[in-house]
Amino acid sequence: MNLTNNQIVTKEAVILANGQFPESDFCLDILNSGKDIICCDGSADKIAAFGLKAKVIIGDLDSISPELKKRHPEIIIDKSDQNSNDLTKAVHWAKENAYTKVIILGATGIREDHTIGNIYLLSRYNEIIAVQMVSDYGIFDVINSSSVFDSFPGQQVSVFSTDQDARFTFAGLKYEVNNRALHEAWMGTLNECTSNSFEINFDKGSAIIYRVFD
Repeated sequence: MNLTNNQIVTKEAVILANGQFPESDFCLDILNSGKDIICCDGSADKIAAFGLKAKVIIGDLDSISPELKKRHPEIIIDKSDQNSNDLTKAVHWAKENAYTKVIILGATGIREDHTIGNIYLLSRYNEIIAVQMVSDYGIFDVINSSSVFDSFPGQQVSVFSTDQDARFTFAGLKYEVNNRALHEAWMGTLNECTSNSFEINFDKGSAIIYRVFD
């Protein structure tokens, strides 16, 4: 296939982690979108019960059912490395197989320690591939430079800095931040959009932006 300079090939996948299975219409629409689904270990049983089949099942295979393991050996990738979690293994597999973006579902809920760890990993994943994490309640995006987000008045917004020395300025949010470092994780949280967009400006590092659906 010949491409002109202004054509970009995109290949998106959904990674389903083994946290709380999605329930919201927004998340279920993503699962039903026809994108390839990469399952982290035991989440393969959940997607099978939902009536869909994974493209691949990857992980240390300590939580997938023996029945499913026997039924679909052709799509199972055994990665038993304990120095990396199953979600990270799935992200690397997506990159190695020419995917350009992943949407992560099921990465929150059930265990709070997994939830926190998965959110913190987003900035590392963003160095590998375009990534977005979606829960039943909102969306996490990672940005590497100052950015404008579409929004609506009253939308709840939180900003997390990956660099304690980075200085932030917010525009279009209820609680102003002007050239200030977010030294602690809570300092950019629980804000609120005042118009149809907001802007996050910062001078280095990256930031994780969380927007609540309504």
